[in-house]
Amino acid sequence: MFINGNTNASLNAAEDPESITAPLISRQRYAPNSTSQVALVGANVRPIESLDYEILENEFFKQDWRSCGKAHVLQYIFMKWVSCFLVGIVVGLIAFCNNLAVENIAGIKFVVTSNMMLQRRFWLAFAVFFFSNLGLTLFAVVVTAFVAPAAAGSGIPEVKAYLNGVDAPGIYSIKTLLVKIVGSVTAVSSSLLIGKAGPMVHTGACVASLLGQGGSKKHGLTWKWLRYFKNDRDRRDLVTCGAAAGIGASFRSPVGGVLFVFEEMASWWRSALLWRAFFTTAVIAIVLRALIDVCYSGKCGLFGTGGLIMFDVYSANISYHITDVPPVLLLGFVGGILGSLYNSLLTKVIRIYNIIHERGVVYKILIACTVSIFTSCLLFGLPWLATCRPCPRDAVEACPTIGRSGNYKKFQCPAGHYNDLASLIFNTNDDAIRNLFSKNTDSEFQYSSMIIFFVTCFFLSIFSYGVVVPAGLFVPVIVTGASYGRFFGMLVGKHSNLNHGLYAVLGAAALLGGTMRMTVSLCVIILELTNNLLLLPLIMVVLLVSKTTADAFNSNIYDLIMKAKGLPYLESHVEPYMRQLTVADVVTGPLQLFQGIEKVGNIVHILRTTGHNGFPVIDEPPLSETPVLFGIVLRAHLIELLKKKAFVSNPVLVSTDSFKLFSSVDFAKRGSGKGDKIEDIELTEEEMEMFIDLHPFTNTSPYTVVETMSLAKALILFREVGLRHLLVIPKLSNRTPVVGILTRHDFMPEHILSLHPMLVSSRWKRLRFQLPSPPKLI
Repeated sequence: MFINGNTNASLNAAEDPESITAPLISRQRYAPNSTSQVALVGANVRPIESLDYEILENEFFKQDWRSCGKAHVLQYIFMKWVSCFLVGIVVGLIAFCNNLAVENIAGIKFVVTSNMMLQRRFWLAFAVFFFSNLGLTLFAVVVTAFVAPAAAGSGIPEVKAYLNGVDAPGIYSIKTLLVKIVGSVTAVSSSLLIGKAGPMVHTGACVASLLGQGGSKKHGLTWKWLRYFKNDRDRRDLVTCGAAAGIGASFRSPVGGVLFVFEEMASWWRSALLWRAFFTTAVIAIVLRALIDVCYSGKCGLFGTGGLIMFDVYSANISYHITDVPPVLLLGFVGGILGSLYNSLLTKVIRIYNIIHERGVVYKILIACTVSIFTSCLLFGLPWLATCRPCPRDAVEACPTIGRSGNYKKFQCPAGHYNDLASLIFNTNDDAIRNLFSKNTDSEFQYSSMIIFFVTCFFLSIFSYGVVVPAGLFVPVIVTGASYGRFFGMLVGKHSNLNHGLYAVLGAAALLGGTMRMTVSLCVIILELTNNLLLLPLIMVVLLVSKTTADAFNSNIYDLIMKAKGLPYLESHVEPYMRQLTVADVVTGPLQLFQGIEKVGNIVHILRTTGHNGFPVIDEPPLSETPVLFGIVLRAHLIELLKKKAFVSNPVLVSTDSFKLFSSVDFAKRGSGKGDKIEDIELTEEEMEMFIDLHPFTNTSPYTVVETMSLAKALILFREVGLRHLLVIPKLSNRTPVVGILTRHDFMPEHILSLHPMLVSSRWKRLRFQLPSPPKLI
């Protein structure tokens, strides 16, 4: 089967009524779609298509390229750098405003609640805390569910799939961008244990995509001077820079942002793209530095001088010895186990949530409100279980803390005492991380408070992520890992030279490595967060151990979510059984072909009765001595030819004068998920009897493979070049010029094993691809 426009989708649809193209988290079996695969995009199941990163070479393209002078080429290169600069500026401003809004909204909530606690009006304080959280959550889920369901979740799996060649509708629209920003601010401010780093990656990708396509024609926001990127390849590069900008802006980590995209997100990378991504994050670093200087003057309200997420807590020298390595290795090992458990539980919760979400928007709202109510009760109620502790005499800051943040929250304690659990749990995530990472506070927290906080964060972050709001995983994993590391350091105690704050940093690294399975980028991000290179050796060891341990159990969290959503991601490695198959073993027919000079009625009929996006074009006598493959023509180009009515009365070759009817903009790739439809074109009976010469608009150099090539080699070619269609030609010349077309879905392991079930045992197949046991498919 093919993902978009393959010629065998309808055949397999008849054979397999329970198509595996349905996302795993969907409870119902969707009927096979001959036009595209379906996947969960944000909060709704939508049909998806593939992107085409191949440069089409036809006569029209060559004529347009020959008409371009050196000035046009220089302008094209200049616009790439201008676009990256604009992405950096816009994403930097959005990140600053996001943090400013979250800190002030959450700050007002905690200040009002704390003031009531000081007045011993506990029930009123709980009511204010409870209803403010519920209201913020309700607003976030309503605006996400009704306005832009594609904005739900972190967005990183969708962006990663896009950079791999999967085009999901609506993920880069203006509505999605606005809801992502507003929904993330309100959801994070509502004390849900979610982060804003993941939504910032999606936000950066949205900004880059909108700039790459020149704005939004639908909403009347277009900029002609930005319309230089007419293909998926250029827009992919800009989206890559936008994703790097999102991480760089979230953590003020410009180098970490570039490495994150390189290690986790991008499927294609080259030195020119590295330069532009680095330039984009450098712009963000300068913008944030300038804006944070404004906050240092006290003009940011409750945002204060904290800046963005920046935990500069280890400016002093750190001394550690070889005897400290074994505890660190154990920390990483346990962190890897916890990370794999976290991933497993999270994917199960997401699937359960989506079973409920299928019942309608009301259930999405009920789930979010239930999680908000439960969270508010825990955050306000658990600190009452902790005993009040006397303030330390050598405290660096005021004790107890009066207000929103600080290491020594007073909560319900008498004068001169503080509640250590409230200092962590009755706080914003950023302030909780600062408290956990703080140095010279080894005696601040109790064992019971730390274990309660760890367990609460571990499970609350899992249950909070699946609600229909913009939600990230980075910050919750950092909070959970930091509490685990701090508790581990408390257990080690005086047997180690490392203080508890350093163990919190290493614990955060261990859980990040165990869930996200990155090494280099996470190492740099943590170093830029803590602002101390002395941590480098220990963080490297922890990440390597935790990732290696967790890889023995399951995949990284974003890959698991992509698989659960049904996004057809092509891995960089090939499975061993693919070397036992040839491309002829997975391609099927019948194949839809066009003649070089085709009748208009035939074109219209095929376009209306199929959803294919690519059609082989062949020449037969008298145009050639024998049937020969001329190339491949795209559905969008055929629709454009029909719309402009580039017809001739007789089946003859046309001259280059026909190019005057078109401009390069006519054949430029539309924005994501957009394009004309064949149903919108009206033709008379007389026009249906006319002809179109497809030769000038056919890609004459498509990538082809012989039918005896191994499937493994074909997959490597398909992925590395970034193809949408790969033509299969016969080995013998006396056969038809083309055997079939391979598309993305033909390389999906689930599809291959459904055609050849004897390749592997059903038990191994369920384990390897994490498919549920039949007949239960959710």
